[in-house]
Amino acid sequence: MDLAAITPVNGLGKATEVTPSGLTSFTGILTDKEDRAEGTLFDSFLNSAINNIKTTNEYLSDAEDMNIKFALGETENAHDLTIALQKASTALQYTVAVRDKLLDAYKELMQMQI
Repeated sequence: MDLAAITPVNGLGKATEVTPSGLTSFTGILTDKEDRAEGTLFDSFLNSAINNIKTTNEYLSDAEDMNIKFALGETENAHDLTIALQKASTALQYTVAVRDKLLDAYKELMQMQI
């Protein structure tokens, strides 16, 4: 089987090298200008997870700011407060769900026999 014949899936790069154990190494997303990889698949996944955590923190901070403004009487718009609180709640629930799935996958990997 020719590794160069493997087509990319969902924008991921092709298999670029074979390690001594026979496993392939996958590259990250290819740029339009150049035909080279921008990091590894794990690197792009980790950066995406970090960006999602930053977004969740921003939503939580915005909700807290809106709550303080509403409590101090600086704003009377309860609609914006409700939206900010719901965004923060949903983002936090999503982040916790992803964390739980990652921990389950890690535990399953650690229980595998070699």
